[in-house]
Amino acid sequence: MEYLFYLLLISLTWACLHVLNASVLLRRKSGCTVLPPGPRQLPIIGNILALGDKPHRTLAKLSQTYGPLMTLKLGRITTIVISSPNIAKEAFQKHDQALSSRTVADALRGHHENSILWLPASTHWRFLRKLTATQMFTPQRLDASQALRGKKVQEMLEHVHEKCNNGHAVDIRRSVFTTSLNLISNTFFSLDIANYNSDLSQEFSDLVVGVTEQIGKPNIADYFPILRLVDPQGVRRKTNNYLKRLAQIFDGIINERTRPSSSVASKASHDILDALLILAKENNTELSSTDIQVLLIDFFIGGTDTTSSTVEWAMTELLLNPDKMVKAKNELQQVEGPVQESDISRFPYLQAIVKETFRLHPPVPLLLPRKAVSEVEMQGFTVPKNAQILINIWAIGRDPAIWPDPNSFRPERKWGKRIPALLCLGLRTCLVLTVGKGHHHSRS
Repeated sequence: MEYLFYLLLISLTWACLHVLNASVLLRRKSGCTVLPPGPRQLPIIGNILALGDKPHRTLAKLSQTYGPLMTLKLGRITTIVISSPNIAKEAFQKHDQALSSRTVADALRGHHENSILWLPASTHWRFLRKLTATQMFTPQRLDASQALRGKKVQEMLEHVHEKCNNGHAVDIRRSVFTTSLNLISNTFFSLDIANYNSDLSQEFSDLVVGVTEQIGKPNIADYFPILRLVDPQGVRRKTNNYLKRLAQIFDGIINERTRPSSSVASKASHDILDALLILAKENNTELSSTDIQVLLIDFFIGGTDTTSSTVEWAMTELLLNPDKMVKAKNELQQVEGPVQESDISRFPYLQAIVKETFRLHPPVPLLLPRKAVSEVEMQGFTVPKNAQILINIWAIGRDPAIWPDPNSFRPERKWGKRIPALLCLGLRTCLVLTVGKGHHHSRS
């Protein structure tokens, strides 16, 4: 313990000297460079203490003082925070190439080398992106899986009714998580990974939440990269443990599929895993077994907890606003017969509920951090090379200049484009809980 203390002390001393030296060199080199305004920085640590335990809220409050384009110094990392839709549009469209790289959290070191989410805009990233477009998100595959999505939603509805009939409470988040998990696993593997009462569903949920929590946790090693050598908070170690367990689950499925004596391997499933395994066997392919493993982890993490948390927030807002709940119920009651995915357009208020939920409770409040690969001029200020770029979508969604009464849940706002059908179907299923039995039960 004493050795670790001295090691950290030496590391911090070295880091301080390096930061002071680098800041002097930067001032000499930059000359008239003008960074966006920001709060006063403390020596060495900069604005780390200002982040608090909910950085998106803190940054939103700071932007009210320093503007929608703001600079913070987080240890050695210069961070530019964008809290305006117009500036975000400029960053994503006009400066997309310069700001297309990623700031990789220390928690994901190793994993990021094969991840479509964290790779820079390299040749391999383009290959993986093309792969997802041609193997996963083709109109043919999405249309072919409509029946599967309907089936999984129906299974969740039956689970909800069973719980209600037995007088048991329904865990909305876990039920939607299991539905999303099985929907994705059927799309990739043609099988259910879990059922509503299984321990595996809860374990998978714990693993996904564990990874997202560790990534979002302030980590001193991200602010002072030299400390990555010791991982002082154990964030990388914990994240690696979660990722290894997820990899074990997927490796078991892949090994079963590729085992010659397996009954699963003997018949073609024509699912995404089949397509990936066939592609990986080709001599000229860039796709490795590690790529497949990391791709699965990214898609399962990105497609399960985000959906379940959004539906849970939507139901929470409806329970807190009974008049909105009544409107949603009335809209459901006007449609006869089993509801299909094609019927989503007949539920404009339900769509508005989900959009309003996204506005108030975005699953990733600061989006994934970007990194400037070159110096950029924005709004008359300079975004320096290697700066971290954060888009505070939470603040944008609550900007009073854009949204009247921004903190209120008001689905009646004017909305434009459609939203994912699965979220509407999932929310509709949850709404059935409050509609009751009898006539409405039969329309499920």
